Amino acid sequence: MQDRITLGLTEKITLIGKNNKHKEVIARVDTGATGSSLDSAVAEELGLGPILKHKTIRSASGTKTRPVIHVTIEMHGRVLQEEFTIIDRAHMKYTTLIGQDILKKERFLIDPLKKI
Repeated sequence: MQDRITLGLTEKITLIGKNNKHKEVIARVDTGATGSSLDSAVAEELGLGPILKHKTIRSASGTKTRPVIHVTIEMHGRVLQEEFTIIDRAHMKYTTLIGQDILKKERFLIDPLKKI
């Protein structure tokens, strides 16, 4: 377990877009979310896409179909290319949500007491 990276409930990450555009954001780490999501305005700002497929997502606000794109992120020195669903997160505190798909694949540990 010594080689595994421990994350807090929020993490500073860099979103890497087209034409060398980068955006540093604070992402919400959500162990209850099976997938990761990104705000549609941020995806547009970085020129991300194309849409790969659509995925049906169940959330507290109901069941919806969302577009899925590949997003490249840098997190704790690792560059990862993962699938993110795109949704309007403007009303939420965090534009990016890191879900179980990334947490499991990268074998991250979660410590709720860890601060950024």
